[in-house]
Amino acid sequence: MLTLTRKGRNMAMTAVRTRPYLLAIGVFVLVRLTGVVVLAILADNRDRELFDVLKSWDGDWYLSIAENGYDNVPARFVDAAGHRTRTTPLAFFPLYPMLIRGLAYVTGGDALAAALVISLIAGCVAAAGIFRIAQIIDPRPKTGLLLVALWGGAPMAITLSMAYTEALFTALAAWALVGVLERKWILAGLCTAAAGLVRPSASVLVGVVALAALVAVFREHRTWRAVVCAVLCPIGLFGWWGYVANETGSLTGWFDIQRQGWFSFFDGGQQTLKFFGEILDSGNSVMETVTMLMVFAAVVLAVLVVRSRIPWPLWGYGAGTVFMVVVTAGITYSKSRFLIPAFPLLIPVAHGLANRKTSTMATAAVAFVLFGSWFSAYSLTGWNLAI
Repeated sequence: MLTLTRKGRNMAMTAVRTRPYLLAIGVFVLVRLTGVVVLAILADNRDRELFDVLKSWDGDWYLSIAENGYDNVPARFVDAAGHRTRTTPLAFFPLYPMLIRGLAYVTGGDALAAALVISLIAGCVAAAGIFRIAQIIDPRPKTGLLLVALWGGAPMAITLSMAYTEALFTALAAWALVGVLERKWILAGLCTAAAGLVRPSASVLVGVVALAALVAVFREHRTWRAVVCAVLCPIGLFGWWGYVANETGSLTGWFDIQRQGWFSFFDGGQQTLKFFGEILDSGNSVMETVTMLMVFAAVVLAVLVVRSRIPWPLWGYGAGTVFMVVVTAGITYSKSRFLIPAFPLLIPVAHGLANRKTSTMATAAVAFVLFGSWFSAYSLTGWNLAI
């Protein structure tokens, strides 16, 4: 028995040394499989179809845009206010539905299958990027594997396995940051430009990567690639905002759609503070309470990340994402999933767990993943409002 145990450990160590990225992807897939299984159980308990749940809310919008184009989305699709205009679908960024449409066309499959495959592939690419970033900070493989597990198993990480943009955006953000840290400026610029076509939170990534590129230009005086990166960064985000402005006839067209249809706008954090006060006073539901705790934990982690010794582009992106979540009004219950791409927040946690005994490290990671899987499943099956 002891010989078998030693042999197993030696095989595990060999796998870590020779195939670390495959192992990181394997950890991600295992964690996400756990989340989907828990979701399937809770969905079955409530007589709901798993695949219907996996395309809930925003997923239906992305699938409809992929199948029909922006101009032909069925009239039954309305915004959070219950309204619909010609430009309402333009609230959703174009890259994800374009990829869905392309893959469905090439494979001859349906849009939902294509969307879930894209999310899975993007999640694996993100896991590899997150692991690589962890290796730059701490060369111990277990730190990177822990970071991947914590990110993939966080509360509301179920969106990484849905027809949602979290997986695609995180993949692009992770490799953009890899490009910054490794001075691969063309990679950083292209990934950031693409991320700007996925979701508006790319504004933080654009600012961080462009600033890092400009700092490199002025400090190093030797790389034209950094200049190209700074130019590329805002193209996707500003390009889409410009397109929507042209379609709506208003320079603030996209922001107007968001404010009127999804109540999303910059309010300096007033809604978030009000929400916190109401929950502390009443605590009406698990969803509301955990959402509040997640936002509070994210703020605390942002402070820890800023005070840590990790490279500033990482804490700038992580803390910047938290700042945007806190100071933006909107559907409060979505704040949990908006935090999913902010994986640098979990670096201090992963690093701390890596310094513990193996049993403590494994127990904490498993407990976190199981809680995150349950809360994600509850949010989709036990909560009747949008996420």
